[in-house]
Amino acid sequence: MAELAGKVVVITGASRGIGAAAAREFAAEGAKVGLLARDADAIAALAEETGGHAVACDVADPAAVAAALEAVEAAFGPVDVLINNAGMIDPIGHIAETDAEAWGRNIDVNLKGVFNGMRAVLPGMMARHSGTIITVSSGAAHNPLEGWSAYCAAKAGAAMLTRVAHVEAGPAGVRVMGLSPGTVATEMQVKIKASGINPVSRLDPNAHVPADWPAKALVWMFTADADAFRGQEIQLRDAAIRARLGLPA
Repeated sequence: MAELAGKVVVITGASRGIGAAAAREFAAEGAKVGLLARDADAIAALAEETGGHAVACDVADPAAVAAALEAVEAAFGPVDVLINNAGMIDPIGHIAETDAEAWGRNIDVNLKGVFNGMRAVLPGMMARHSGTIITVSSGAAHNPLEGWSAYCAAKAGAAMLTRVAHVEAGPAGVRVMGLSPGTVATEMQVKIKASGINPVSRLDPNAHVPADWPAKALVWMFTADADAFRGQEIQLRDAAIRARLGLPA
């Protein structure tokens, strides 16, 4: 994919799961990957593997996100692509019994973390009239699920924030989209399974797609072939989308 060669791609939550898989996919296409996550050791190892630049960072901290992106730009140049991937499922539990601080932490990561990334890159992207921002969404953004009040609320907010970013930055040439990957075989699914709450926890593990499927989708979303989906949320469950990616239906 020649159009990705030399492009600077920043991925939050890059230490594992979809984020790590995406880093490998983008690097394989010749992109320079900036790796952001709290797990410094994991992203350092991934940077060694991919030739990327790792910056330990909590996406809930706006100053830390801004500093991390400045560090990536100092190493590689202006950010061409931001993948808002960092996320957490905790706390799982009923609203009446959930710890307020834990609930707020979920919002800080899953919603404010998306804002913090956008806030850091949008001025430069809009000034250059180019750039791509992709938010990793979830079916939980659109469907209420027992025990997931924080996750559903945060993902719903992030989905709307992504649409607002498209309205504001799209006219300046910035491509903004969301990706709902479905259930993915990551560490998050282990926590969900252990909770025993709501139908998702009772899914057969074989129903979950591998992390490299959404990673391939994220790479494709950078290309002009995905331009028709600007401002929208792409559903990886959609058989037509999978066919475009060469994935099983």
